[in-house]
Amino acid sequence: ASCFRLFRYSFWGDRSMSLKKVSKEQPDKFEFSDENLNFAKTIVSNYPAGKKKSAVMALLYLAQKQNNNWIPLVALKYIANYLSMPYISVYEIATFYSMYNLAPVGKHFVQVCTTTPCLIRGADKIVKLCKEKISSSENTLSKDGMCSWMEVECLGACVSAPMIQINDDYYEDLDEKSTIEILDSLIKDKPLKPGSYRGRKSCLLYTSDAADEGLGVD
Repeated sequence: ASCFRLFRYSFWGDRSMSLKKVSKEQPDKFEFSDENLNFAKTIVSNYPAGKKKSAVMALLYLAQKQNNNWIPLVALKYIANYLSMPYISVYEIATFYSMYNLAPVGKHFVQVCTTTPCLIRGADKIVKLCKEKISSSENTLSKDGMCSWMEVECLGACVSAPMIQINDDYYEDLDEKSTIEILDSLIKDKPLKPGSYRGRKSCLLYTSDAADEGLGVD
């Protein structure tokens, strides 16, 4: 762990983890749409009687999808009432997990992985491009309000580093050229197709058994 911290320091200096940002501007009301209310009922029905609180994470994600990629505080209260649980418990969950946004992030939310595998393969260049193309600092909306970006920890796609996540999609095997094209497409509101940007078809390790089957990493 100490070696990892030293490695991070050598690239970024004494940089602390990003804190969860809660929007100062909040709507007065939130409720699920008819479609999402039915979906919420289906989600809750998957849990045993008396255990509906277990659906809280799924309902938070549902609220975020409905509300343009972020969850207002009134939605936390709505979900707390819906699941008959304390508001503070819902708030603790929403502020703990990085998948939940408590402030507007725009239609296209870019998460740049800067953990070791991505960092040594050029994630710092992707961060620089995000600063140039979207906003000079993370967790800040672009001038048109369409995009924002932030650094995140490992997204579990180390084999195809460097990579970014845009909303629910992964863009992998990136370089400066492909990153510029992707970011420009977001700014134009015509996002490019997700996936590998060097034509990768598989993430299997190359072994003798895999070779016999004609498999392996591109």
